[in-house]
Amino acid sequence: MKKKIPLHTQIIIGLLLGLITGLAVVKLGISPGFVLDYIKPIGTIFINGLKMIAVPLVLASLIVGVSNLGDVTKLSRIGGKTIATYVFTTALSVSIGLLIVNIFNPGKSLPADTRDNLMAIYDDTAGSKTSQAELIKEQSPLQPLVDMVPENFFQATTDNGSMLQVVFFAIIVGIALLQVPKKKAEPVIAFFDGFNDVVIKIVGFIMVIAPYGVFALMASLIVEITGDNPDSAVALLLALLKYSLVVLGGLFFMILVVYPGILKLFTKVKYQDFFRAIRPAQLLAFTTSSSAATLPVTMKQVEEEIGVSEEVTSFVLPLGATINMDGTSLYQGVAAVFIAQALGMDLSLTQQLMIVMTATLASIGTAGVPGAGIIMLIIVLESIGVPAAGIALILAPDRILDMFRTIVNVTGDAMVCTVVASTEGELPDGLIRKGNPLTST
Repeated sequence: MKKKIPLHTQIIIGLLLGLITGLAVVKLGISPGFVLDYIKPIGTIFINGLKMIAVPLVLASLIVGVSNLGDVTKLSRIGGKTIATYVFTTALSVSIGLLIVNIFNPGKSLPADTRDNLMAIYDDTAGSKTSQAELIKEQSPLQPLVDMVPENFFQATTDNGSMLQVVFFAIIVGIALLQVPKKKAEPVIAFFDGFNDVVIKIVGFIMVIAPYGVFALMASLIVEITGDNPDSAVALLLALLKYSLVVLGGLFFMILVVYPGILKLFTKVKYQDFFRAIRPAQLLAFTTSSSAATLPVTMKQVEEEIGVSEEVTSFVLPLGATINMDGTSLYQGVAAVFIAQALGMDLSLTQQLMIVMTATLASIGTAGVPGAGIIMLIIVLESIGVPAAGIALILAPDRILDMFRTIVNVTGDAMVCTVVASTEGELPDGLIRKGNPLTST
């Protein structure tokens, strides 16, 4: 019997073929129309499929997860651990970003004329993002709490950007099911439990086309980025390269140093086994730039490969996909200082501490979809007095960096879920559920 190629290997092959196809189209001078008209739609269908089930998955899994905790005391304990860990890792990631950007100073070599040209090129984009951020900036400091409560729950389910409202509603329903008589709660829990199983099965259907979707996304991305090639000075390219390397360095530090350290401190799971288990989710996060779209795969891998119980994953991971954005927060810290340096502004310690606080709070309201971090970055910039139009300086490499920081977001979610499960005694002692050894340390 012919051995089936593992899903993560198929996704890697799709990634590489997409990269080769995109570069070939550009190098050979082939019209990008074919890629954009006939290949990119496959990737769009794949992404739409994942987005289609994001809200149903979060709703069903959270309701079942909260109601299965058995009592409100356990909910508050697990919820407290989860939120505290998410806030800690987010604040830590911003601090790491600020540390490395101040060491390498990537923005200080940017010429003024090149900066002005770029800002003119991206003026429309920056302006549209600024107008959205301005509306948020003028709101009350408690507006995030107001936005968390949906005025119309059914309307909230039609917008993935309103995921926090869905999370709030699901948690309230789960708590209510713990409070009503068990006889009345059981049919409701059974419905959502069955609905959750149906959604997970749909995930399997969608993942069949994952390698093709990843191929299409990568090929079209290469064609689009290379096609938009404004004249840029060598100094700008070097500054942007240095900025990108600083961001990537911080992101890899989180994945290779911070997360392994936390896992070693709180669990018996070896990081190489953990990394191997969530690799399909990381690859999907890279190609989609969406932690929300990757959520179904993240849940599947953490449950089936690491062995975390469903009641923990169904609560911790949907919450993490909504409020935990370690990669995005690190990027915001680096980007804010880079822009300030490029504009000739020196940030005080107080201003940099403000970046930590603002970026940590902003990550809670950042939707897990591509490009959402840009709007929150503007709020961070204006909180420290840096002109928001400065985002024009970093828009060129942002799409690529977005792919990498989403890997960190998803890895952070899975890490926190594993830690919470370990502290709750919900993690198998040294074994992955499918029988592969997770060696104890």
